[in-house]
Amino acid sequence: MRHRVLTNGAETLADYEILEMLLYYSIPRRDTKPLAKALLHRFGSLASVFDAPGEDLRATGLSEQAVLLLKFPPVVSERLALAEERLRPKLGSWDQLCAYLSRSMVSAVPEQFRLLYLDNRNRLLADEPVDDFASTAPIFRRGLALQAVALIGIQKTLASFHATTSPLKFFAQRLSEEAGALSMIVHDVVVVSDRRPPLSLRQKGLF
Repeated sequence: MRHRVLTNGAETLADYEILEMLLYYSIPRRDTKPLAKALLHRFGSLASVFDAPGEDLRATGLSEQAVLLLKFPPVVSERLALAEERLRPKLGSWDQLCAYLSRSMVSAVPEQFRLLYLDNRNRLLADEPVDDFASTAPIFRRGLALQAVALIGIQKTLASFHATTSPLKFFAQRLSEEAGALSMIVHDVVVVSDRRPPLSLRQKGLF
């Protein structure tokens, strides 16, 4: 199993094998496979084994060291999930997007257009500047490289913004039309200003 993990990754292990390996390092010189299978049979699932109270685990014959070891995976999982949430926030609603913009656009370069690339769960994959509106090809090449399925455009402006005549409106329309051919969707294009709330071109019906 060590060879399989090192060669192909731990995700290739069955649930009982994951338990078997964890128990092996806390119960040396013993075949831990029967114990791992017995734990799964008693508690019903790998998650339930990890969540089981210490006294229930000790009742199965596990040592204090083994019980202690089984308490760490849920904590590690939760910490990793929180870290991913900070690094890849979910932007599936207007409130979530506005919360992200309030943090990320404080130091943004005025008039610079940025694109947020999102995965199929609306989690942020990348937040990157776009040099100009002359070509959408680099945008879509980057989107395909990231395996993005959705885009959100953002521009911070210091000047007054006239949504109906702005070049941003026409670029948003073009971007949205061309994204469909690549099975992507443009969720929105948003104008951010220090003096007013974020303005959604999608909500204004401009593309």
